[in-house]
Amino acid sequence: MPHPRPGLGEPRGPAFTAGVRPAADPRPAGTPPPGPGQPASPYPGTPVTPPPAPRRAANRALAAAVVAAVLAGGAAGFAAGEIRGPGGGEEAAAGEPPPAAAGRPPGDLDSVAARVLPSVVSVQAGGRQGSGFVFDDRGRVLTNAHVVGGATDASVVLHSGRRLDAEVLGRDTGRDVAVLDVTGPYAPRPLPRGRSADLAVADSVLAIGSPLGLSGTVTSGIVSAVDREVSLGDGGRQRAVQTDASINPGNSGGPLVDARGRVVGINTAIASLDRGSGGSIGIGFAVPVEDAVRAADSIIDGD
Repeated sequence: MPHPRPGLGEPRGPAFTAGVRPAADPRPAGTPPPGPGQPASPYPGTPVTPPPAPRRAANRALAAAVVAAVLAGGAAGFAAGEIRGPGGGEEAAAGEPPPAAAGRPPGDLDSVAARVLPSVVSVQAGGRQGSGFVFDDRGRVLTNAHVVGGATDASVVLHSGRRLDAEVLGRDTGRDVAVLDVTGPYAPRPLPRGRSADLAVADSVLAIGSPLGLSGTVTSGIVSAVDREVSLGDGGRQRAVQTDASINPGNSGGPLVDARGRVVGINTAIASLDRGSGGSIGIGFAVPVEDAVRAADSIIDGD
């Protein structure tokens, strides 16, 4: 049997039914709809829309399997470093915020994205691909442990398309956090940090990274839960921020930011209805920024 083509699979699940495209209605324009007692659709091939089913109570247990490793991207997104970000110039000087989108108030999400993007990088390590972001004044990059795997060296691709070598300083597989020390001078400023503890359900958030190798991709959504218990990394069950912002393979390690451009989490995992399908179904999880920074500080201190 031939190997199936790579992809994210077909949508499936208890709420999905493959629909039938309605046939073109041959009635002349202006013909009134059928009245009481008449067939709902006298034209063959035109499906009749049933009344909506009653909403079932939500199951408290998370039925979808959380698949963290799928977000590493692997070979499917390994070309991320070859996709150049817009602009093609050098990054803004450290401490100097990039200009907001022209004509937009500073609170607009597009202005937030414009400020955050220069500090987000694509990460490649040992055949794996993911995302990361500058998190301190020394230009060190925070990403996921499952993005770098067991590699000791990596490369990062800046928003401008410039590629730089990096050393993997260490990893915390329990919290799924790794720290990269970038070789040579470069200027992206660190992203400001928020607090996941200050988030509320329905707050707006942006997920930024390199899904499927498409660097500089921005998706928006809301916070779906602020303290969801899921299995991440090798540390068993731990708390995570749940969001419906679309994240896919290659988003791992990228920042989840609030409406003010502050990092509130690291995009790490998605839920999947089928372990063979790695596409977003609108349920993603991020390591809370407080936990990630605590792990990063321990790595840097050599603890």
